[in-house]
Amino acid sequence: MEHPLDNPAWNALETGNTRFAVGEGDIKYFHPEVSPFAALKENTTENLKKLYEIAPASSVFGVVTPVELTIPESWELITCLDCLQMVCETPARQVNLKNELVILTEEHVPAMLELTGLTNPGPFAKRTIAYGHYRGIFDGEQLVAMCGQRMNPKPYAEVSAVCTHPDHVGKGYAAQLILYQVDRIKAAGEIPFLHVLATNERAVKLYESLGFKTRSRMLFYVVKKGV
Repeated sequence: MEHPLDNPAWNALETGNTRFAVGEGDIKYFHPEVSPFAALKENTTENLKKLYEIAPASSVFGVVTPVELTIPESWELITCLDCLQMVCETPARQVNLKNELVILTEEHVPAMLELTGLTNPGPFAKRTIAYGHYRGIFDGEQLVAMCGQRMNPKPYAEVSAVCTHPDHVGKGYAAQLILYQVDRIKAAGEIPFLHVLATNERAVKLYESLGFKTRSRMLFYVVKKGV
């Protein structure tokens, strides 16, 4: 039986993120203003061809898979990212609440887009906040760190958009925000997981120190449909 995290996008749209689904049958994708991920029941060349047929012009998708894919010539392959998928069954630390974690709402979206644009933690669009559970740390009026949730392939929930302003790294903000999310997810009876670039050694070490363990290598194909 396939593990839910072997095809996280599909299983998310079939369980915890059904409200964001576009498409039908075996070919779906997240609403593009929320997330750029394709959600195919099976990540195959044939299903990528079917996705191309229903996708709007100029669409950009991320396809997450544990195995290499042959991308049809109709798609423009922008890049393929080598990532680690990490799961936290048992947190290694307790949350340190020395900094106030502010609930981020629609009014904070411009600041969130500015911070993610500066730090590039992964795709973040104007409606990504709809996933919910975003928290941030402020320095005065400036948002300097944040973290939230993304895909929810039950019983797993993805910790995502972990980012800290370059002027505020080394203050423990990321650890505090991640551990908050871990505790919240576990309190809801789910299991935290995340994705990180395999080459991002600093982030990998941080996640390991918080109790995350690598489950699998995952490939993130980024493809674009022509006009």
